This record gives sequence, C-alpha cells and structure tokens, in this order.
Amino acid sequence: MNPVLAEIVDLINIERIEENLYRGQNHDTEHVFGGQVLAQGIAAACRTIDEPHDLHSIHAYFLRAGDWNLPILYDVDRIRDGRSFTTRRVSAIQRGRAIFDMALSGQKAEPGMNHCVPMPDVPPPEALRGDREVFAEHARANPEVERYAFRFEAIDVRQVERISMTDNDAHPPYKHTWLKTRDPLPDDPHLHLAMLGYMSDLDFMSTSMLPHGRNAMRGQVYGASLDHSLWFHRPFRADEWLLFAKESPNAGGARGFVRGQFFNREGDLVATAAQECLIRPVAGG
Repeated sequence: MNPVLAEIVDLINIERIEENLYRGQNHDTEHVFGGQVLAQGIAAACRTIDEPHDLHSIHAYFLRAGDWNLPILYDVDRIRDGRSFTTRRVSAIQRGRAIFDMALSGQKAEPGMNHCVPMPDVPPPEALRGDREVFAEHARANPEVERYAFRFEAIDVRQVERISMTDNDAHPPYKHTWLKTRDPLPDDPHLHLAMLGYMSDLDFMSTSMLPHGRNAMRGQVYGASLDHSLWFHRPFRADEWLLFAKESPNAGGARGFVRGQFFNREGDLVATAAQECLIRPVAGG
C-alpha cells in the first residue's frame, strides 16, 4: 500500500481511549479536511454497532473549523439498539467544544423490493486522464496546490468533464468523476464505508460554483461545508472504480446545494450523497 493511502487508512483506524470514546489524528496540511472527519466519525460509530446491523445513512453538520494541530475526540452516544435498526450519534470535540455532529442509522439486512436509476453514459476511467498528473503540473507553478493534491497519491480520481484549474468560464452545474483507492484495501466493510465518506467530500462543493466560473471566483468567495449526508444502498468496495455523478440544482442565500450518486462498474447505484455548503461572497472581492 502506498504511504499516502496507508496514512489515510491509519487516520481512519481511530484509537479507543474509553467506552464510546475515540481519538483521531489529522493530516499535516494546515487544515482539517471534512472528509477525514466524516470517515473518522463513521469509524467511531461502527465500533459500537453489532455485526448484524450495517449503516444505511448518516447525516452530519460541520459546526466549527477544526484545528489540525490537535487530535479530535469522537464521543459516541448509543441512542438505540433495536431488532431491525440501530441509531448512533457522534460528536467530534476539540478544546471541549463540538466541531462536528453526526447521526447514523444501521439496519439488519432484510429482503425487499429492488430498483435503481441507470448509470449515466460516460467514458470509462481507462479513457480519462488522472487528477494526479493534472495537479502535479499546476503544483509546479503554484506550490500551494500540494496542500490538498497529495490525496491523489492515495485516491485515483479521473474527471469526465475536464475543466482546467485556470478555466474561468461558466459551466453547467454537474460533474462526473471516476474514483477508487490506488491500492487494495482490507476486506473490512466498515473501512470501505468510512473511505467512501472520505472520498465523498472530494471536489463536491466546487460543483456549486461551476455556473459562476469556479476559478474566476477564487479569492472572491469564502467556502465551507455546512452539512453532509450519505445513504448506503448496496455493498461496494472503495478500492474498485465508482462513478460519482454530481450536480448542483440550486444556489442562493450564500449557500450552494450539491447532490451526487455513486455507481459501480456494473451500473448499480451503491450510495447517494448530499451537501449544503457556504459560498459567501467576500467583501471587496
């Protein structure tokens, strides 16, 4: 396993310090990535859920900016353990204050009706250029890019709509991205759930900026994730290709709304994501 992916897996493998209390570390990148907190929160909740129940949904709020210099404590509240459903609440804490709050629900596997929408007709990942190569070119001109581009060493990301980082034009509010971890992961299904949480926050908010000239607006907008939801529909592996089909149907009130669907190579819908983000114009920008 390459060292960057190994670091992410190690971050997800949070430390148990007391019953229902866990500690997570951060990337050394001068900010706390929202996808990391999502992944660690999922991992904390899964440590308290009995094997017959699998997560089917999470609903999270980002309350405060995290401090990358400090570990994050994850306090799990075992709200309910029922025969069919299990409910958990996870609070992420730094300096005695919650920076993140998440509700999760798990369900025991049951038979039932089955359908899903078709996967969009897009080129396969083998026909596309990877973001690692694209960002490496930009990093040579702008070293600041390295603060977040390092993740592409761990996660293979390939954009269908190739929109350059220097493109200032307006584009329709949708994007299609193939992604997977670069190396195989252990078979632990909870790790794959947490890794999808991590990957679901990659380049998600920027979809809401596409109709406004995403790159032309750099420095003129303050952006931050406000909330994030995930629904897990079918089993999947985060180390196999998934198509993340993203769209932003609305922006207004200094907020952008984005939703996305994850499909496997067979065309099955395996998960759905949604996020509302702050896109607040900067005074004088």
